[in-house]
Amino acid sequence: MDKITDKLAALPPDSNYFSLEFFPPKTQSGFANLHARLSRMAQALRPLFVNVTWGAGGSTSAKSLALAELTQRSLQLTTCLHLTCTNMSRKLVDEALESAKALGVRNILALRGDPPRSDEYRDDSNPDAEADDSNKDFTWAVDLVRYIKKEHGDYFCVGVAGYPEGHSDQSHPEHQSVGHDLPYLVEKAAAGADFIMTQLFYDVEAYKEYERRLREHESGLFKTIPIIPGLMPVQSYQILRRTTKLSHAALPPDVLKRLEAIKGDDEAVKRVGVDIISEVIETMKATPNPGPRGFHFYTLNLEKVVTQVLERSSLIPPATPMVTAPNGDVWSDHAIAEEEADGFLVVQKTDQNGHRRRDSSVRNSQPRNRVVVSRDRASSTSSNRTSAFEAPEDEAGIPSDQINSRANTLAISQGEGAVGREATWDDFPNGRWGDVRSPAYGEIDGYGVSLHASIPEANRLWGQPSSIEDICTIFRNHLEGKIDAIPWSEEALQAETLTIKDQLLALVNKGWWSVASQPAVNGKRSNDPVFGWGPKNGFVFQKPFVELFLSAADWQRLRANLDADEQVTYFAGNAAGDFESTNEQSVNPVTWGTFTGKEIITPTIIEAVSFKSWTEEAFGIWAEWQRVYKPGSESSRLLERVRKDYWLVNIIHHGYLEEHALWNRLLDA
Repeated sequence: MDKITDKLAALPPDSNYFSLEFFPPKTQSGFANLHARLSRMAQALRPLFVNVTWGAGGSTSAKSLALAELTQRSLQLTTCLHLTCTNMSRKLVDEALESAKALGVRNILALRGDPPRSDEYRDDSNPDAEADDSNKDFTWAVDLVRYIKKEHGDYFCVGVAGYPEGHSDQSHPEHQSVGHDLPYLVEKAAAGADFIMTQLFYDVEAYKEYERRLREHESGLFKTIPIIPGLMPVQSYQILRRTTKLSHAALPPDVLKRLEAIKGDDEAVKRVGVDIISEVIETMKATPNPGPRGFHFYTLNLEKVVTQVLERSSLIPPATPMVTAPNGDVWSDHAIAEEEADGFLVVQKTDQNGHRRRDSSVRNSQPRNRVVVSRDRASSTSSNRTSAFEAPEDEAGIPSDQINSRANTLAISQGEGAVGREATWDDFPNGRWGDVRSPAYGEIDGYGVSLHASIPEANRLWGQPSSIEDICTIFRNHLEGKIDAIPWSEEALQAETLTIKDQLLALVNKGWWSVASQPAVNGKRSNDPVFGWGPKNGFVFQKPFVELFLSAADWQRLRANLDADEQVTYFAGNAAGDFESTNEQSVNPVTWGTFTGKEIITPTIIEAVSFKSWTEEAFGIWAEWQRVYKPGSESSRLLERVRKDYWLVNIIHHGYLEEHALWNRLLDA
């Protein structure tokens, strides 16, 4: 029973369910840790299904399919694979669908992707480029829905996206409204869409109105179709503001007020965020629905906050739910012993007819077996200390309490015990300079390399540069607040960056363009309005660093200067994949804090693995920017020349007690 619609049909009509969304991690270690996290979440939380995202233009296709194989085959979680259809190889659409079938994936979320731009994305060096252009057959998501239904019949359960506040097509922002979207959604439903999954929202009243409007639509197409609201738990204030800006989702004034008061303390933001999402869920539970009420969570590959919301909202199903299949069979979530979990060798129980359950979820595989001993020995020779590691033969594999009890789930979500530490060790990601081992490292949506700007918006912000000085002007305007974004950052400068604005402007005047930086900080109070972060009872520290693009010739001159300073660490790379560093094995914490009753917290770490991963993306953004302009145009040629010639360099000065040492070193070079 791997089709979402079949699973929904088997649920009681007044029940609640939830699904979880994950994206392919950027690093191999992140993928390995996501495997462990998914195993744990599958066991403890029991989602009805999971979603796997798909990068723009198929940019994450191989990784997405690998993650789908993990969830569907290895973990036996019903999986829904996202699939976009624009700006990529036409063959990739067919290959993705065939791969999904081979993996046993029977659910597809059909998405358009970025607006079709064949001229910019087509590789004219390929003689079959025009025939292999997906934009010839797919312009809108409805084209993909029709194609899947035509080629694969009812094999796939096909979902489509819904936008409670209107789709934010930046090419035509004046059209962002539910009314503008409705005809397109009607088309998708008429073409055979089986369910609707919405974009994230925080305005619950706007969502309720959206759902009411669909249910009462004159076409009757939405009267009973599953509409699954999308929720993004609040992981940090910065991530919240960025995701709502990119998605054009409104933040109600009362929600914003509650979070702005504590925005510097990630722990407090998460606590209040749990309250906010739980309140949305309770409101939605009380809203009538023509079937089971579902909730879809954009996890950002993190665990703690999602688990807390699910526990608070009583959405975690019982440990042994009984599900009635369409053919009348009763399927049990009791287990048959195979793997270890929480110190026990789990015995998968069977239903009363001895049948193994068909829709199993995976147990956490950890090497904490107990030694099986006879009942006599267990009672007569074991001490209290050793008995914890022994199991009487008649109890082997049978835990004293349900492993998937809500009490255990809550303990995990709060970080208690070994499993809890595994669940929350990366609970405070800090963008691309977090820990590369984290499944959440470096992403907010798993969508892949993107400008996050339409062509009209890109032209408004950055014009049509024709010289190196024009690019310098773009970076200068961003530093001076005249524009609020550059291709590598969709945000205006933070208050702390403004403290080194003059130094960064001086670097721009040398033709060196910074895309990340921070000043030295030596023991500022954690509630400092400019530099503070974390709980208010601490002190924060920073090593100064800057990351910038500069020409190959300038880099060769600068490198010799940096090599003369034993307090400097650098990593450098270019679009061709060349890499240089002071020490490739070095791991460089550049932000840390000390707080009462806590271990030292280090949210920002710069190392070779993270730098190499980001370098590939950073030069990919140059290519995306180049595609804004017609091939062969002056702007296109300029950006291609820069992409091929320039280096990205990250420079850290470890003498953070010397406030101006980094900037003096660079400006005197």
